[in-house]
Amino acid sequence: MTSLSLRHTSFNLADVNQQLTNAEAPHIVQWAVDTFGEGLVMTTSFGIHSAVMLHMVTQIVPDIPVIWIDTGYLPTKTYLFAEQLSERLQLNLKVYQSHLSPARMEALYGRLWAQNDVESLNRYDQIRKVEPMQRALAELKATAWIAGLRSNQTEHRKTLDIVNLQGSIYKILPILNWSSKQVYDYLVAHDLPYHPLFDEGYVTVGDWHSSRPLTASDENERDTRFKGLKQECGIHLPLSPGASESFDSSSL
Repeated sequence: MTSLSLRHTSFNLADVNQQLTNAEAPHIVQWAVDTFGEGLVMTTSFGIHSAVMLHMVTQIVPDIPVIWIDTGYLPTKTYLFAEQLSERLQLNLKVYQSHLSPARMEALYGRLWAQNDVESLNRYDQIRKVEPMQRALAELKATAWIAGLRSNQTEHRKTLDIVNLQGSIYKILPILNWSSKQVYDYLVAHDLPYHPLFDEGYVTVGDWHSSRPLTASDENERDTRFKGLKQECGIHLPLSPGASESFDSSSL
């Protein structure tokens, strides 16, 4: 694989993406490590297949900071799964939460997730997810982050490249073009666990109040999140600081 400049501020995104188009996922991770060094972090939600990226990346850079945004509303099984994976992979876990406790947020704004409108869900996401994520990137002095997004998950993710610029931070997506079968095959090949809620019909899982099992009537996996009102929580959207979500179900 052709070596690229280690001065990440000087490379051309189009050229980089062209060079990485046919690269294997571990090679993309290695490129990110070589290019960004100590400025590189990764994120995890401890979701259904999070073990894939956590294993792949830490095989190459074991001490990479792993950012986990804990909303305070995750299912009990997610917390237990996170503990299991963290111990097995010896993760350098960096847990970030909102400055507002769940109880204080509910006292000030009510149960935002139960108000059945995108504006309330956006406020919830900004408080519990987006602000803590922005703070994590700033405090860890991140110049780039690795994430496990895949193009077949949402309409927005279909528009992404392997390497993207989100604000002033580069985002690297090593398994962007992977199929569900490739994810499954990686789990099996490395004897990795998947989230226990998968056995209960969940294909994607976030907060307990905004996730449900897949049903025959669902057209998309993400219909099981956010009551079908939207597909993204805002963390992965290229919006200005303080914004959360600009898409609703009619535009996706």
